[in-house]
Amino acid sequence: MRVIAGTAKGKRLKAVPQDTTRPITDRTKEALFSILGHWIIDARVLDLFGGTGAVGIEALSRGAGHVTFIDANRAATQTIGENLRTTGLADRAYVKRTDAFKFLKQPPADLHPFDLIYIAPPQYKQMWLEALHWLNADLDRWLLPDGAIIVQIHPIEFQAVELQHLTLYDERKYGSTLLCFYERLVSEGAQDE
Repeated sequence: MRVIAGTAKGKRLKAVPQDTTRPITDRTKEALFSILGHWIIDARVLDLFGGTGAVGIEALSRGAGHVTFIDANRAATQTIGENLRTTGLADRAYVKRTDAFKFLKQPPADLHPFDLIYIAPPQYKQMWLEALHWLNADLDRWLLPDGAIIVQIHPIEFQAVELQHLTLYDERKYGSTLLCFYERLVSEGAQDE
């Protein structure tokens, strides 16, 4: 694993010991950031189920303003910390070891909404659906008006889900990885303007 582009280009990232995470491939990561393009610059990013930190670190390397990493696994948060120090990007990051759902149910009082929320949970447990439901329930707290939520899952995990405030607007498959892109539903009032 390496950082593909930006200020930390070429830096190698450590894997999580006794890896229970699902690292994103360089091919998928390159495709993801090609889609995001310059939109990532100065963005505030939440990397739920942070794993190695590869996605959030790539975002920082490409100009994201700040990334918050959440993971319940001590080895994962330690690895994220080491990878941030290796890449010289730690000053624009916050790493918290906590259960993602506990974090979503009890967000910090001083939380500011994010431009991008990335969800890449352990496979085959439908955790991505639970995370989407928690975010949807209090979307204004979590996501800026023009923000996006991206889910990384195995294609066989996908199922259509009805959400009150979010809609699926794109999906891209790269081998055994499916990226699902969600945005806010356009309100009827906004369509009249």
